[in-house]
Amino acid sequence: MASKNIESSRTVVYAALAGNLAVAVVKFIAAFITGSSAMLSEGVHSLVDTGNEVLLLYGMKRASRPRDESHPFGYGRELYFWCFIVALLVFALGACVSIYQGVHHLRHPEPMEKPMVNYIVLVASMLFEGLSWRVAWREFKHAKGMTETMKAVRDSKDPTTFVVLFEDSAALIGLLIALLGVAGSQFFDMPQLDGLASILIGLVLAGTAFLLARETKGLLMGEAATLSVRRAIVRAAYDEPGILAVNGVLTTQLGPHEVLATLSAEFDDSMTVPEIEQCIERIEAAVRKTAPDVLALFVKPQTPETWEQRASSWNTAVTAKS
Repeated sequence: MASKNIESSRTVVYAALAGNLAVAVVKFIAAFITGSSAMLSEGVHSLVDTGNEVLLLYGMKRASRPRDESHPFGYGRELYFWCFIVALLVFALGACVSIYQGVHHLRHPEPMEKPMVNYIVLVASMLFEGLSWRVAWREFKHAKGMTETMKAVRDSKDPTTFVVLFEDSAALIGLLIALLGVAGSQFFDMPQLDGLASILIGLVLAGTAFLLARETKGLLMGEAATLSVRRAIVRAAYDEPGILAVNGVLTTQLGPHEVLATLSAEFDDSMTVPEIEQCIERIEAAVRKTAPDVLALFVKPQTPETWEQRASSWNTAVTAKS
């Protein structure tokens, strides 16, 4: 299941990479021919997005490395690092450059040449970006199910799909702004509108970068696993007759499909050490079936009182039977 999800994520990134690379080349050619600031900003935007897809693919490759002595739980979280870098690049190279170009064009407006070239490129770019957005949305919609979109983004542990989705959404909005800027500059004979469009594109990219950075930062710092994973662990423990009480579960996301979990439970005092070991093995086997993302599960025998003393400040634990 995890390998299938990884391939789906790669498909989304490859589709975005191909579309952004083609669009970037065409936009730069159009910007050179027409002198449009908004078109130049759009070219920078697409070039940054192309580089971002390369970084995402690199991060996915690095994250898939096998576990070793220095990283006993694998390298899955490295993907989160590169997704955070992507967010920074969207702001630094996308938003800042676009705003700078727009301000420069406002201060030194120049008449636009051959505006029809811009129209053709912008419409074609919308088509390519729309196809890429459709691929990203299809995979994201499949993953989120009936969950509300923004909640699904907040809950998602695989940032690659929503990073591409956010980038493509920003690209489509930016293309629409650029189209309005080019049309306004020609219709009203006001080249300043082209510069204003470039600034607005930069603001859209800045907002996108902020959302991406906020969502990937939590994953990079170590979020808890989804509630469904934590509940699966609790259910597996409660199914064992030797467990008197499940005190709590603590989890951390090591990668899109890799979870480290600890379970505190009270065992029947009459159980021998071999019986406790067998009980733990059955819990682990049940968790592997219902929550295959759990890479490792550590079970600690504890009384509820001891757990309460040591975990009173842990608000991410699941303590109730589900």
